[in-house]
Formats: sequence, structure tokens, C-alpha cells
Amino acid sequence: MSTVFINDIEIEVGPKENLVQAAERAGVEIPHYCWHHDLSVVASCRMCLVEVGEKKPDGTIAMIPKLVPACQTPAKPNTVVLTNSEKVKKAQAQTLEFLLLNHPLDCSICDQAGECYLQDYTYKFGNAESRLNEPKVQRVDKYHIGEQIALFTDRCVMCTRCVRFTREISGTAELQVTNRGSVEEIDIFPGEPCNNKLAGNVVDLCPVGALCSKDFLYKKRVWWLKTQDSVCQDCSTGCSIHVDQEDNRLYRLRPRENPQAQGSFMCDEGRFGWKYIQSEARLTAPRIGKALAAVGQHAELSSADAHVGNGQFENGHVSASEIGHGRVGSGSSSGRRHIHDPGAVNEFAKVDPWPQVLSETRQAIKSAVDAGADRFAVVLSPMMFCEEAYLLAKYIKSISKKVTLALGPVPIVGEDDQYPKGPKGEPPAEGKVKFTIRAEKCPNRLGVEAVLEHFQGEVIGFDELAGRLSAKRIDGLYLVGGYQGTWIDESKLSMFDALSTLIVQDFLSSPLTDMATIVLASATFAERHGTVVNHAGLAQEVHPVIRGATDVRPDGRLLFDLAQRQGLYSAPAIRKEMAKEIPAFAAFDGEIGALGIQLFNIVEGKRA
Repeated sequence: MSTVFINDIEIEVGPKENLVQAAERAGVEIPHYCWHHDLSVVASCRMCLVEVGEKKPDGTIAMIPKLVPACQTPAKPNTVVLTNSEKVKKAQAQTLEFLLLNHPLDCSICDQAGECYLQDYTYKFGNAESRLNEPKVQRVDKYHIGEQIALFTDRCVMCTRCVRFTREISGTAELQVTNRGSVEEIDIFPGEPCNNKLAGNVVDLCPVGALCSKDFLYKKRVWWLKTQDSVCQDCSTGCSIHVDQEDNRLYRLRPRENPQAQGSFMCDEGRFGWKYIQSEARLTAPRIGKALAAVGQHAELSSADAHVGNGQFENGHVSASEIGHGRVGSGSSSGRRHIHDPGAVNEFAKVDPWPQVLSETRQAIKSAVDAGADRFAVVLSPMMFCEEAYLLAKYIKSISKKVTLALGPVPIVGEDDQYPKGPKGEPPAEGKVKFTIRAEKCPNRLGVEAVLEHFQGEVIGFDELAGRLSAKRIDGLYLVGGYQGTWIDESKLSMFDALSTLIVQDFLSSPLTDMATIVLASATFAERHGTVVNHAGLAQEVHPVIRGATDVRPDGRLLFDLAQRQGLYSAPAIRKEMAKEIPAFAAFDGEIGALGIQLFNIVEGKRA
């Protein structure tokens, strides 16, 4: 550690830190555009100019006459830095004036407004008025620069962060600086748009509004957005992310820096792959009985069959949502009640379908276990949170130790995709990897496996269970989904035909939910609270950011109520319980924190 002095504040810094990082330790902001701790140093924006000197052994200070860029100057022992002198303030104001000469007054329409370094630094360090009398230079915007990226050329301050990212992090080098001097611009090589799998990160890196995401463009002002910390669910890397929403609608996902997880970036699969959360295929309510073969207008439910006041559903074809939302009402001349009747009276709108649905589910499980516990199985999805897997496994084993617990399908797509790429698209050499998109497309296999090993004594894979299903050795099944798309081949659905009981817990409708005798409408990761464990054994907390549909229940609460536990579902409380009961989760006894905790030691993809 070295001792440096920032505006007379004495601090200790690391051996490889520069003056920008040293100032951050002292709580002093040195403005900068081009510098980023994960990219090479170019010192081109000149925004971070400071006065620098050295404190001699006799206590005297010798200052360098010229200003130096803080990003390029190492924090050596006894370095003295001034960031607030008149000389520095003048240089900062002049630099901003130069950068703003041809910058358009687009703040009112710019997506970056509200989180723009140019706005912030102009307010803090710039001049109140411009002295430019000549017309501003106007440049052509480049919407062709990438499938997900638009370049507003005249907003660019030529920090070259985006160019360095494509060369040093993704290794694909699509972006370049064309021309020189006052006419230089960012552009792509002809016929090579910036469409690599990490391309969306250049939008986050851009300190101004030059590079914008087409997916978010003109959708919402950022100051209206509410942000919650979470974890990406698209692969086992477990990228830490920010989830932005407003009015209970998701708008974007952004990487959240975490050196223990992915670093500073995230892939485009995770960044743009959340649209299923707002899909029309979402299940909006639980259901008792198999799905109707025909559209609901033709189904009838007599008032004698539907004891709504007691919350009972005796007609196996009635969705709980039909009653919970008043779609069962009088309207036919025969006095019978029709589902989806447009003229139905909303007399049952306040009925909560879940107490009866969960009661029916408990009864269905008990009946199946009584008929033969060794012929009933429960599938825990690798998309579940640790707390959810624990609640379901413990509840099922409390009914009978003979029930089989198995791991759901683990999606594997290709091989791990590592960056930066070489000139021919080859992966980096060992030890040079800066980012990896994992082939394992689920967030919590290791966490669920640890639960299974405790309660089942082993991890039974889905292929083994499928063999038992095909051999008709299983009569009842409780299956948890939570996958983002189709996860069971339709050609394999026949193995579920012989089941007398099929309970499916999922958030997307599918052929499997159509076959189910009971459907429990669950929630996506954005609506749940819990913990996932990534490929390296790092446990991170996922926070809910939006509310699901009225008759959808977050999985943790659903399973908490299914087990008839007292009180309210609390992920931290369940983690404390897990820490006492399961040795593998002993670290859950402490706080997880924003960056997570190391839960397991991993050797070759398995817990050591």
C-alpha cells in the first residue's frame, strides 16, 4: 500500500491504482469520460487533468508545472494531488466547452438524459453559457451500426470506450475511428455490424447519449424508473444486474458490477432475453382439472356445482381464475352459469382461488402417496431458488420418505462461449478469459442439487426419471417448470399420459400444463425473492421488482402456503432455517450482501 494525498486528505492505495481510483477512495470525484477500469488507458478526453506533485522527506512539496491526466498517472508513494485548484477548474471548464461546441441540444429527447456524464459534469464543472456563435456541425446518425444499437453521431465525444471494448473485451473489433481531427467519427467496418453477443455493453459504456439501445429507445425517461438489484437467470454465470421498471412494467436489464461474478458486463442473451416475463403465454391463475378441449364459451357450470361461497370447485373443468375474476355468473335463460359469459355479474370478484387450489393440491398429493409412495415423484427445476427447492423437498419428505425427488432438465446449449475472441473467432488462451457465456442455461443447478443430496441422498437426473415414467413405474408427478421456453419435446409428452396425478407448477402455458390435473400459476424471477448459486458456488440474492397477476403466486409463498407453515414467507428466514438443517448451506447463517457469498467450493463443476 502507498500513501498519497488528495486535496490534503491522506489515504492508502493499492500498487496498481491510478489517481482517479485514489481520489475515489478519498471521496473526491475526478471527472472522466474515456477511462474505464476494465479498458486500456488512452487519456484522450483530457477531462481528468489535475495538479500533481511529490512530498519530499523533509516535508516540502514539489509540484509539476503542467496539469497531468489522473487516469494515466499511477498513485506512487507520497504523491500530492490537487483536484480543486483554480488551474484545474479552468482546465475542466475549457475541456467541457470544447466537447460541447458541436454537441446538439438533444437533452429533451435523448435517452441518456438523467444519467448522462456530459450533463452532470457540465453542471458541476462547466460554464453556464456557450461562447460559440457559428453553426454547429451536424453529422448523420447511424442506425445501421448494430441490430440492437443506434449511433447518434453528433452526440459522440470520441472517448473511444466502445472501440476499445470491441477490441479488448469481445475481441470482435467491429467498431473503429474513421477520419481524423474535427471530422473523426465512430463507425463499423463495411459489412461488419456490431452484433457480437456482448454488443449491448457499448451502450452502458457510452458516457453520453451517442450509443443507444434500440430496445429501450424512446420507451421511458430514466428518472421515472425504479431500480432493484437482481441476478440474471439466463445461464449459470449468474451475472449481477440492475432491473429497471416503472408502473409494474419491466423496461430493461443492466449489468451490475460484481468482481466475484461476471465483472462489469453482461451478455445480450441476458440483457434482452427477459421478454417472456410479459408474454401473452403467461399463466394468470391456478387451475383444477385438465384444460378444456374447446374454448370456454361452451363450458357450463351449474350454481349447484360451484359452491363459491365455500371456495369449492367440484367441476374439474373450472379454472380458479374464472371464479376469482367473476367470469362465472348468471346469464343464460336456463339459469345455468357460463364460463367467460360477457354479461356475467362480477359477484365473486373478491374470492381468492388459492386456499381451495392448495387444499386440492395437498389432497391430490396425499392420495397419490397413499396409493404408493414409491410411485410418486417430485421434479425440482434448476430454475428454482434455493429456498423454494428446500420448502418443496422438506414438505414432500414430511409426507413420506419413499417419495422420489429428482432434478429437472438442465438445459445445455453448445459449449461455453469465451471472450475476447481471436482474429479468426477462436477462444482466448487459458488465463486470458475476460467473459464467459455458459452453455448451462439455468441459474441454480448447484443450489438445487445440494437440496436434493440432503433430502434424497443423491441427485436423480431427469433422464432417469423419464425412464421410470416410460416404464409406467410412476403414477403421480409434481413437476416444477420455470423455464423460459419449451423445455420438454412434444414427442416425449406421451410418457405423461398414464399418470393419474400430474401437478405442474409453472408460469408459461404449454402442452404439459394442458395435460395437468392441477396447474399452479407461479412467478418469474422478477416477481420472486430468493437465492441462486452460480457455476462457481457464489450465492446471490434475487429481489422482486414487479408484481405478478392478481391470481399468480410467487413460488416461495406458494410452497410456504402449500406446506401450511405459519406466518408469512420470508426468504431470509428460510435461509436461516436451511443453514441450521443443511451443512452445505451453513454460510446462509450470515448476510449475503450485494455481491453475494461463497457458498460452495467447486471442482470440475461439482461441489468439493
